[in-house]
Parts: sequence; C-alpha cells; structure tokens
Amino acid sequence: MFKGLIGKKIGMTQIFDDAGAAVPVTLIEAGPCYVTQVRTPEKEGYASVQLGFVEIKPKRLTGGQLGHLKRNNLPPLRFLREFRSESADLKEGDKVDVSAFAVGERVDIQGTSKGKGFQGGVRRYHFRGGPKTHGQSDRHRAPGSRSSGTTPGRVYKGSRGAGHMGDDQITAQNLKVVLVDTERNLLGVCGSVPGARGNLVLIREARKQ
Repeated sequence: MFKGLIGKKIGMTQIFDDAGAAVPVTLIEAGPCYVTQVRTPEKEGYASVQLGFVEIKPKRLTGGQLGHLKRNNLPPLRFLREFRSESADLKEGDKVDVSAFAVGERVDIQGTSKGKGFQGGVRRYHFRGGPKTHGQSDRHRAPGSRSSGTTPGRVYKGSRGAGHMGDDQITAQNLKVVLVDTERNLLGVCGSVPGARGNLVLIREARKQ
C-alpha cells in the first residue's frame, strides 16, 4: 500500500500518554492530496506517484500546468511532488488523506530547514575560537589558521568556515505517529520536524524501521 503525503507544518504542542508523561508533538496539516500522475517502469523507466496539494486560482498556474491537471479533471493545485513507489492500488485522479497512516507507525519527514543567513565558523561549525586572555583583543570568534604556507599555499576545497547557514533539505527519520485526525486532516508525530511554521513537508513511510 502506498504511504505518502504532502503537508504543511502547523507547529508544536504536547500530549500526554497513558502513563501521564508529556510527549512533544509536531502537528502537520497533511493532505488531502490528489494523484496527478502515476509513472511506470514500462513507460517512464521508473515507478513513482506524483501528488498535488493546496487548491489555488487557475490564473496562478501556467497553461501547461493546467493541462496536466485537467487530464484527470483535477482542480488547480499549487504543489506537485513525486514519491518513488510502486503502487498498484492508486490511479490518476484518486484522493489520498491521513487515513493512509495509523497511530504507532514510523515515518520519515522531509523539509527545508530555517535559513540563518551568513554566519561565522563559531556558530556554523561550533569552532572553539581564540584565547580570551594574554593580550589578544579581537580573536574571540576567529576561525584560526585556514591552511599551511608554502605547501599547499591555498585553502582546500570543502574546508569549514564562514558562509551561508541553513535553508537546506533535511529529513527527520523514524518519527512515531501519535495522532491521526481524519476530520481535520491532522497528523501528529513525536519530535521535531525541519523548517518553520507553514513550511511544506513530505511524509513517507520510514525506511529504517
């Protein structure tokens, strides 16, 4: 059975388990999603399911995008994402919602982390910084030596240093599903999920169960 959804991160809260312990929970508005295309190894060379999420005004899509969706009489959808999966139980035009998941299952959630802008080595890579005594005055958060002198006489590619931080694709793996609300299309998972509130996330069945 195909297990995949596109969702929007709502935020974090907590629920209490049977023992009375507080469990940190991230709430996700997951689906409903429409199957916009099913790719097969015979036709496209690989198997996948393309889902669409969030209905919008038709004028916000190009003609090609509208034509792609009108093949199956689907509404204009803002987000289209592909899930690598061989699924014989889905057809183009089908609807997928949170009922595909159950409490206790494990999922992988992919999102884009918060952007932090240009940061120094201390914040970006947890460098120790320079000494705070013995006469130095401006080396508290300096990265130190970047390389050696004559040989190689340059900085190696991939060396850690200051630069753009965050705004990366992150996957939180093996999160436990603790809440499934089909009426409000809510999915609750134990733990944190990449990104800020309102970010788009992809929910898949966990690979490392």
